[in-house]
Amino acid sequence: MTRSPADLMRVNLLEVFNEPDPDRRAAVIAEHYAEDVVWHEPDRIIHGRAEFVRRAAELLAGNPDWVFRPAGPASGLDDIGHLGFRWGPSDGRPPVVSGMDIARTRQGLIIELYTIITEICQAP
Repeated sequence: MTRSPADLMRVNLLEVFNEPDPDRRAAVIAEHYAEDVVWHEPDRIIHGRAEFVRRAAELLAGNPDWVFRPAGPASGLDDIGHLGFRWGPSDGRPPVVSGMDIARTRQGLIIELYTIITEICQAP
């Protein structure tokens, strides 16, 4: 089944960056991202699926008790998907980071991902 850009944005946030199990996370990445995916973060650019898997694990390990939550609905237009997010403690305290992911897709795969941070609050 080919997923729409909006569907891929939900997968990206909820099934990759909220997935604590590294094997399940890697399987989702293998299914929904191009082998040569490029991920643009504010401070680095990640090239390829293997580096994407490594960086996602690194990011999650830095704050294991935090979760990503959508900030509104996912949207898509042609081959572009967008989803705002909030990231912070899973216990209901306010999020620490707000931002958005924007992705280019092709044939149901994310080929390029841009993560934009819009706000960083004081950690609780």
